[in-house]
Amino acid sequence: MQKNIVIWDLICYLAFPLLVWNVLRDYIGDYPAMLLSTIPGIVYSCIRFFAVKKINTFGIFMIVTLIASTLVNVLAGSAIQMLWNNVYYAFAMAAFFLFTILIKRPLVLLFTLDFAELQGQSRKKMKKIFYEKRFYMIFNLITFGFAMREVILGIIKVRLISAYGIEAFDKGLIIRNILSWGITALCVLGFIYISKLLHTQTANYTGKFKTY
Repeated sequence: MQKNIVIWDLICYLAFPLLVWNVLRDYIGDYPAMLLSTIPGIVYSCIRFFAVKKINTFGIFMIVTLIASTLVNVLAGSAIQMLWNNVYYAFAMAAFFLFTILIKRPLVLLFTLDFAELQGQSRKKMKKIFYEKRFYMIFNLITFGFAMREVILGIIKVRLISAYGIEAFDKGLIIRNILSWGITALCVLGFIYISKLLHTQTANYTGKFKTY
């Protein structure tokens, strides 16, 4: 699954929800169709959680956000309220990302530490490196990017719901995926830059060692 993560993301978070919404809404109603469309994403998120094989910040974040988003949808009670609940949820997530920056624990930095540890790196050593100014600033910027994605998505959803009502559901799905992959592309660039900095730093340390 890891090799085809882009394809699986598109299937579970975009293709299947759009299919359910457009095919089944006339038969089972708007709200049941919306709820049913979230099932593949829930199952897929659970699989990814268990694939990590270790309880860490990333895993906890995945399962907590999964539970929260599921409750937001299930407790809505109606299709239009579910749309509005997701607007509130987007702004809440933006606030959370910004809060992690405020407390000097940018979420993306913690995720990267998790992945580095899974690759056999010393978490303590990598944490010390990542909190160096040049690395720390990049992690803050990437985390801020995630926050802005949620803010932009929330604002767009407000406009869509106000203009189209229930019909905003599929439009919101498409826009969310576009924004998600847009910020993912920026994150990849950020991580490439971080990797280059790490490589340069390692090379400098190695060079200094050889001179002695």
